[in-house]
Amino acid sequence: MQTPFLTLRDLLRHAITRFNGAGLFFGHGSGNAYDEAAFLLLQALKLPLDALDPFLDARLLPEEIDALLKIIERRAVERVPAAYIAKEAWLAGYKFYVDERVIVPRSFIAELIPEHFAPWVADPDNVTDILELCTGSGCLAILMADAFEAASIDAVDISTDALEVARRNVDDYALAHRINLVRSDLYSALPNKTYDLIITNPPYVNADSMARLPQEYRHEPELALAGGTDGMDLVRKIVEGARDRLNPGGVLIVEIGNEREHAEAAFPDMELTWLSTSAGDDMVFLLTAEQLAQE
Repeated sequence: MQTPFLTLRDLLRHAITRFNGAGLFFGHGSGNAYDEAAFLLLQALKLPLDALDPFLDARLLPEEIDALLKIIERRAVERVPAAYIAKEAWLAGYKFYVDERVIVPRSFIAELIPEHFAPWVADPDNVTDILELCTGSGCLAILMADAFEAASIDAVDISTDALEVARRNVDDYALAHRINLVRSDLYSALPNKTYDLIITNPPYVNADSMARLPQEYRHEPELALAGGTDGMDLVRKIVEGARDRLNPGGVLIVEIGNEREHAEAAFPDMELTWLSTSAGDDMVFLLTAEQLAQE
């Protein structure tokens, strides 16, 4: 059947209108319908994601138009996150394979890694052992391996499915010799060792917020999102266990999204240090080994 679409520009315009008309939620990398449409179309056509303009008026083959229309409709009707459609997500300039076995990579901790968590980590070259809890796709472990070149990393998840995705990404970056993927319920199956640095972006969405999540988020594993009544179920266990897992001078860094009020209520006797990110000063907190030892 003949369509009114000829060029990438035609499909881009159609996708933007379709996405805006469907009232989609954008929270998995793109912030608006234009960016989302451009990503999906360029990725599907195997074109550079940063070079839209040269291809806007290129005519598309009929089979390409048909495939792109199906992608646009899947995003608009089923509200599947674009990353799952593309099987690809980007974080801090790194590309990762993703599918419905893991949440779409997004973390404010990624913004802090290039600075090596200064000044709380005094000398990145002296960081030799890192633990990442709730690794999911393995994205933060991979960023950490590049930033802390002397470190070995234990990357933990309770989900076998998630670890399969992480394995693919670790292998894609040729980091299997430095990133050890461990199936464990937090610290329970870890080797008997301590760490200079522990990071985690755990499930922290509170029950009320879980009940109101946009449909896009409901395609993600609930196990990776739901944090119990106040969102702090796993965070409490992580903080408690870190006391015996951090080396002197070590730090624990925990992302908790919009749950600062619940985090401070969960740890009323601890002075949480809040780290600055692009979303403000209440998304990620830090505790030192010395603080934990006093509890």
